[in-house]
Amino acid sequence: MSKFEQFAIPIILIIVGLIILYILIFKILGLRIIGTNEIGVVEKWWSPKGNLKDGKFIALNGEAGFQPNVLRTGIHFKSCLIYKVEKCPLVTIPQGQIGYVFARDGEPLNGTQTLGKVVPCANFQDTRAFLANGGQKGPQRSILREGTYAFNLSAFIILTEATDYYISIGNNLEAQQIKRMSEDLRAQNGFRPVVIREGTKNAAGEHIKDPMGIVTVQDGPSLSNGEIIAPVVGDDPSNPETYHNNFQNPEAFLKAGGYRGKQYQVISDGTFFINRLFATIDIIPKTIIPVGFAGVVTSFVGKKGVDITDINYTHGELVEEGCKGIWANPLKPGKYAYNLSAGILTQVPTTNFILKWVQNEVGGHKFDENLKEVTLITRDAFEPTLPLSVVVHIDYKKAPLVIQRFGDIKRLVDQTLDPMVSSYFKNIGQTMTLIELIQNRSEIQKQSTEEMKAKFQNYNLELEEVLIGTPSANGDNKIEEILKQLSDRQLAKEKIETYNSQMKASEKEKELKEFQAKAEQQSDLTKSETNIKIQDNIGRAELQKAKQDAERQKTLADAESYKVKRLAEAEAEMKARLGIAQAIATKEQVNAYGGPQYQVIQDVMTKFTDAIKEGKINIVPNNVVSMGQTENGGNVNAVESLLAVLLSEKLGVDFKINTEENDFVKKMKEDIYKKMNEEKIDDSLKSKEDEVKEKSEQSIKPKEGQTIKDN
Repeated sequence: MSKFEQFAIPIILIIVGLIILYILIFKILGLRIIGTNEIGVVEKWWSPKGNLKDGKFIALNGEAGFQPNVLRTGIHFKSCLIYKVEKCPLVTIPQGQIGYVFARDGEPLNGTQTLGKVVPCANFQDTRAFLANGGQKGPQRSILREGTYAFNLSAFIILTEATDYYISIGNNLEAQQIKRMSEDLRAQNGFRPVVIREGTKNAAGEHIKDPMGIVTVQDGPSLSNGEIIAPVVGDDPSNPETYHNNFQNPEAFLKAGGYRGKQYQVISDGTFFINRLFATIDIIPKTIIPVGFAGVVTSFVGKKGVDITDINYTHGELVEEGCKGIWANPLKPGKYAYNLSAGILTQVPTTNFILKWVQNEVGGHKFDENLKEVTLITRDAFEPTLPLSVVVHIDYKKAPLVIQRFGDIKRLVDQTLDPMVSSYFKNIGQTMTLIELIQNRSEIQKQSTEEMKAKFQNYNLELEEVLIGTPSANGDNKIEEILKQLSDRQLAKEKIETYNSQMKASEKEKELKEFQAKAEQQSDLTKSETNIKIQDNIGRAELQKAKQDAERQKTLADAESYKVKRLAEAEAEMKARLGIAQAIATKEQVNAYGGPQYQVIQDVMTKFTDAIKEGKINIVPNNVVSMGQTENGGNVNAVESLLAVLLSEKLGVDFKINTEENDFVKKMKEDIYKKMNEEKIDDSLKSKEDEVKEKSEQSIKPKEGQTIKDN
C-alpha cells in the first residue's frame, strides 16, 4: 500500500463518519437550535391522524400540517423525517407605531363583519387559544402596540411600517394581496396613531388649523334605511363593557350598538391608537363662529322633535337641540367641534351688514354680488338708474327663523329683497320728475327708510337705513345735459359761498393781524392809555383850576371894582372935604392975609405938593443945594428961596429968609404935610386888595388829603 493511500483512507473515513453523524443528529434526530431573536415554525410532514380537513390550516390535533405551537429560544429535536422547522424572526413594533394582524385560519366572518372579532389569545401569540376561542380568519379588529412578539407566522400575517412578516406558502396571489394591503395602510399613515393637534395634515397634505377628526367605521351592522349618520354610542367611561374610548376599542364599540358608516361623534385634540382597517379618519378644521355671527344648525340626525314656534308661524318648524331639523337656539360665537357631515351650520351675521344695489360693488358678506342699480322711469319720461344701499340687521334670536324660511341669506336677498326694493323705488320714480328726484333725494331716503321697515320686519329683518345715491344717466344725453346744468348751477352757488367765505376769512385775517399788532404793541398801547388817563386827569385838574382861577379872577375883579368904587368914593369924599377945607382955608387965608392973592399962592403950593408926590421926590433931599448963608450964618434952602421968589413976584412982598416963619408959612407947611398924609388912604386900599387876593388863593388851594380832580 502506498504512502498516499495510508493517509487518504483515514481522512475519508473521518469525513464519512462526520456525514453520517450529521445525518443522524440533524436529520434523523432533528437537532434544532433557535436563537434569542428567533422562533421556529413547525410543519408536520405526516401523521397517523391523517391530514387536515374542512378547510383548516393549522393542525390542532396532531394532523399533518402547520402546528399551532412554535419553537422558542433553545435546542429542539424535530426529526426531519416527520417535521419541517422554519426559523422566523421575532416581530418588533417600534415605539409610537402600530401593527396589523391577518389570520390565515379561524372561523369565517359573518355577513356584517369586515374584521375578525377579538378573542383571548395573548395578542395572537397563542395560536391554539385563538382558534379554540373562536378566532376568525381575515384582518383582525385588535391591533398590536409597541413591543416584541413571537407569532406563529404560518397562522398570522403581521404588517408593520418597516416589514411585512409572514411565511410564504408559494401562492403569488396571496403575496400580492398582502403587499397591496400594506401599501394602502402606508398611504393613509395607518401604522401611526391618529394625532389631532395644530397643523395636522389632512388627506390632501394640507396643514389644518384647529383640526378635528371625522370617523367612518368600516365594521359593524349597517344603518337603518333613511339614516345617514351613526348615533353616538359607548361614550360613558363608567361602563367599561361598552366604553370604546374614541373608537380605540372596536369590540366595545360594537357591544355598545355602534353602526358602520360616518359617526356623529368626532375626535378632537389628542393621540388615538385606532385600527385604520376598522375606522378611517378625515381631518377637517373645527367650526369657528366669529363675533358678530350666530350659527344656525340644520341637523340631519337625531330623534324627531316637536315644533316650538308660535302657532301663528306657518313657514316651518324649529326643534330643540339634538333633534332632527333646524335648532331653535343658534350657536353663539365660539369654536365648535361640530360634525359637518351630520348637518349644515349656517353662519348668520348679527351685526349690521350692507346690501348694495350697485353693479361691480360687493359688500363684505357678498350677499349682494348679483344686485345692480334700479332702473327708473320718471314722470317726465326719463329713464335714469338709481344706485342705493340698504343697511340690514338680523337679531340672533331670529336667525333660525330666517334660515328656516329662506335657506340662506343670499337666497333671501336674490329672491325676496331685490324685487321688493326695486319695485318700491320704481313706484317712487314714477311720481317725480328727474330734477325732483335729484333735489328731493334726502326726503326720499328718509321716507323710504320709514316705509320699508315694516316690509323688512315681515321677513324677520330689521332695516336700519336706506342710502340713496345720485341717479345716473345710463347713456341718455338729455339726462346728462340736465345733470350738467344742475351741477353748473350748484357750482355757481358754491362759488358764491366760497367767495363769501373768503371775504369772511379775509376779515377774520384782518382782525387777527390787528389783534396781533395790538398784542405786539400792547405795552405801548397800555402806556398810551395810561397817558390818556393821566392827561385826562390833568385836563380835569386844569379845568378845575381854570374854573377856580375864573372864580378868583371874578373875586379879584369884584375886589378891584370894589376898590375902584371905594377909591372913587374916598376921592370924592376927600375932594369934597378938601374943597370945603380949601374953601374954608382960603376964606380964612383971605381973611387972615387980607386978600385973594393968598389963595393963588395956596393953589400953587398945592400943585407943587402934588408934583412932589407924583414925582416921588424926597421931602428931605439926599443932596441939599445951598444958596449961600444968611446974615445970621444960616444956610439958604433952595425950596425956601423958590417960595420966597414966588411970593415976592406974585404978592410984591419981600420975604426975608432969616426972619422967623410967619403964620402963613406955617400954614402952608401944614397943608403940604396934610396932603402927604393922604397917601395913607392908598395904603389902606392896598391892604384891602391884598386881603381879597389872599382869600382867593385860599379858595383855590386844595384841602389836606384832597386831589385837584376832587376839588
